[in-house]
Amino acid sequence: MDLERLSKRLMKRIFIICLLMILGMVLSCRSQDTPLTMVLVPGHGWEKMAGGMKFCDACCTDEEGNFYFADAGSNVPIKRIGLDGKISDFGPPLQGVSGLQFGKDSLLYICQGRARRICALREGRDLEVIVDNVRPNDLVVTADNHLYFTETFSQRVYHIDLSKEQKALKIVDSGILKPNGIALTPKGGTLFVSDHLEKEIWFFRIDKDNALSFKAPYGSLRIRGKNAQSKGDGCDVDSLGRYYVCSDLGIQMFDPTARLGGVILGPDPKNSVVSLAFSGEGLRYLYVASGGSIYRRKMKTPGVGR
Repeated sequence: MDLERLSKRLMKRIFIICLLMILGMVLSCRSQDTPLTMVLVPGHGWEKMAGGMKFCDACCTDEEGNFYFADAGSNVPIKRIGLDGKISDFGPPLQGVSGLQFGKDSLLYICQGRARRICALREGRDLEVIVDNVRPNDLVVTADNHLYFTETFSQRVYHIDLSKEQKALKIVDSGILKPNGIALTPKGGTLFVSDHLEKEIWFFRIDKDNALSFKAPYGSLRIRGKNAQSKGDGCDVDSLGRYYVCSDLGIQMFDPTARLGGVILGPDPKNSVVSLAFSGEGLRYLYVASGGSIYRRKMKTPGVGR
């Protein structure tokens, strides 16, 4: 009888332990997924805005919320999607565009890795070469018109003072294995860079002399397996300081303390999301480039814009 009671008690304890483990896993999943409910609008999934291109990249916005992107796989003009959803050409044909952003001078700055240059487009007409003999991947422009760009093959981040007549290049970081996407926090005092190979996201303070300091990994991307590449790519932030990074698994969203809030699955399972930007009316839509198409979905928190 004592053995029977002992056996029943043991089985009961095992059952309780298993139940607690299951509840723990469920609660963990819920707590992991809950932050996504704070950014995604219920009932609003991905909406296709453009398609039929070779390879879409270089998402960006202007102050009014018009959206811009490039078909990096073709020698065609940059595309503009207006607030009315209509698509139009913006500027001359350009090939291999991988990064776009407007500066406070209203010029559209352009990464052209294949052409080995960074250009500026004025009012969709006049094209000016800013620097050449570089292989830029992505860029960002600060509120006081300082440009930073990643050069993946050299493992470097560069700085250009756009206010100077002579646009001198300055190396401000080296050593990230495959620096790719680059963005600023809402107030513009911190810059961050994704690594296409490793899972770390690197943050820097922008000093008064525009050098970068306090380099540190601040947040880690989820990956498919132990030795898998993160495929960290384009980045952007919302007005509350959450940052969004394209990756192999989808769009990974982090809160300002670097806690992963969740992974927003891309619109096309066959193609990774490589670039993103908040744009549209009130900057309340997250636009993404995936394969030969552009999609968007409505968000609860707007972007910052530049």
